[in-house]
Amino acid sequence: MLRNRLRRKGARMLNIMLTGVGGQGTVLAAKVLAQAALEKGWHVRTAETIGMAQRGGSVVSHVRMGDQGEEVHSPLIAKGTADIIIAFEPAEGARMLPYLSPEGALVSATTAIQPVTAALSSDPYRGARVIERLYGAFDAASGRLTIVPDEAILKHVGNRKALNVVLLASAIDTGRIPLTLDDLRAAIEACVKPEFVEVNLKAIDAATGRE
Repeated sequence: MLRNRLRRKGARMLNIMLTGVGGQGTVLAAKVLAQAALEKGWHVRTAETIGMAQRGGSVVSHVRMGDQGEEVHSPLIAKGTADIIIAFEPAEGARMLPYLSPEGALVSATTAIQPVTAALSSDPYRGARVIERLYGAFDAASGRLTIVPDEAILKHVGNRKALNVVLLASAIDTGRIPLTLDDLRAAIEACVKPEFVEVNLKAIDAATGRE
């Protein structure tokens, strides 16, 4: 797997950071990842840093898993040590880049969410500009940046709330998280209310082109 070729130098355990704004499902996504890790017998810890989440503020979830048998003592990811950042919103992904390790990867949605301050500005926030800057921040040949066309995928799925699963599936599909899509499916069935399981399973297939 790609993960084995780019194994963290001098690091212990896998550090995954999820970032977005309130209401996008970052906390549930972290719970699903943790469940998948626990099912494999790995030690895992999670934490959230939540500001004015209910008002569209930033939400950051930390997931640290001992995927090689390590015991995880602290839940928080230090700057420069995240192996992968999963961004539910492009500007939030750009904002968290200082946490990414030198060999780490970013998986980002394309759809921008306008903060109130930007909506009132004469120069409103454009998600396309941020995506362009993200492309400029990564070597195109490195495979470290994955941009997910979430709007088209979620239109096909028929439920915008499946964004978190679309991004988790896309991140796992890069090979940088040592979990399988079947691991993700099992974790969803364990963590998600029964009436929402089917649409989330559909989101996995839509995100990875397996329909």
